[in-house]
Amino acid sequence: MARTPSNMLALGTVAPEFSLMDTVSDKTRNLHSVTGEQGTVIMFICNHCPFVKHVNPEIARLAKEYQPKGIGFAAISSNDVANYPQDAPDLMKVTARNEGYIFPYLYDESQQTAKDYDAACTPDFYLFDADLKLVYRGQLDDSRPGNDVPLSGKDLRKAMDALLSGQPIEQEQKPSIGCNIKWKP
Repeated sequence: MARTPSNMLALGTVAPEFSLMDTVSDKTRNLHSVTGEQGTVIMFICNHCPFVKHVNPEIARLAKEYQPKGIGFAAISSNDVANYPQDAPDLMKVTARNEGYIFPYLYDESQQTAKDYDAACTPDFYLFDADLKLVYRGQLDDSRPGNDVPLSGKDLRKAMDALLSGQPIEQEQKPSIGCNIKWKP
């Protein structure tokens, strides 16, 4: 299991635009169609990564809790499906249903969106404010497969709570750790 950290895109970066196929609805979605009134979480995930499998229950729970509060959610898979067929779009749809995702699960076939966001690993989390400026990037929490730290989403949850209450967001943020994005050769 590779342990690749986030690249930690600069805070204040404006969310890069995208137009990707939603494997759940089979419709093309862009950044503005997934944004929330108060903020937006963009996650880079995939089907097969053990780190993502570990956090799936919490990301589904966070979306159910925070979407009604005005936070939009979208997940993006950018992995090379030729070499990692378990991450193919038809299987993404199955994963979304099985994990209870209530947000779009987008397929970045060209991998350009992952490059635009400087994504490095799965999972990789980005929180943008209402103006689509980056206010948080990094880990969900300290839990990892096999480390016995309970899954809580505390880091991302704390950032979303601060955003919603108009409080400053902690500037010291820990990178996510996960499997590297499977880049095309």
